Amino acid sequence: MLFARAPHSPTHRRRSGGISIALMSLMQCGSAEAADWYTGATPAKPNESWIVAVDTSASTTSTGSSFAAISATFAPGSLDKSGARVRATGLIGTYTFDSAGSGLRTRGDQVEGALLAGYELVGGQSSYSFYGGLDVRDSRFSNADPGHAPNGTQFGFKGVAEFYVAPSERTMLAGYGSYSTNYDAYYTRLRWGVAPAAGVYVGPEFSALGDDFYRQWRIGVHLTGMKFSGVQFGVSGGYLVDKVGRSGGYGTLDARVVY
Repeated sequence: MLFARAPHSPTHRRRSGGISIALMSLMQCGSAEAADWYTGATPAKPNESWIVAVDTSASTTSTGSSFAAISATFAPGSLDKSGARVRATGLIGTYTFDSAGSGLRTRGDQVEGALLAGYELVGGQSSYSFYGGLDVRDSRFSNADPGHAPNGTQFGFKGVAEFYVAPSERTMLAGYGSYSTNYDAYYTRLRWGVAPAAGVYVGPEFSALGDDFYRQWRIGVHLTGMKFSGVQFGVSGGYLVDKVGRSGGYGTLDARVVY
């Protein structure tokens, strides 16, 4: 499952492997590019106990950024029951931007990893979870400029909150939010969907992300819940705009599998 992840649900999602709602922060002018990302899942009727969910995601934009991410969420008992969770995440990507508005194109390469512990509250048609832990990011740039983060490795704390609610058999609402002390990076995503077919949802999504150097907003459409050989897939895409008025398109493919 992948950025797809999230990556960041009720019983329905745990059993079937869920649908990844992945979101990666990419394309920023500073370290905000993929400072945070998420992959999650939608619920499905359980028929056995799963203890590990793996989410993967790949995302690209028309403004020159590409990222890939993976996360693994572990439950000591079962993912379909309330309890403690441990999540390990990893991300790698590259992006380009105008350095300090000078017109000079700068390339940024980023690698990030986090180890988080938390708790998930699972209900019949809802799930709420909270995580916190160590976040490590390494950033490398093709030039040095105060308009973007410096080269090197940064250690900090990361907090995550996410939820999933199915108000009816044919509707869903999911949200994800994260904050890291590394450059004050943040990421939020909100999705709503209607099911034209059982277990498959389509609807709008909105995201906001940024850090000390950059801000970006996204609005688009997602399709989640497609299944193939025990893996569930999700796709999303739409329009983005950043703080300097640069606009473009984005697309994300994510997947999830449970064990």
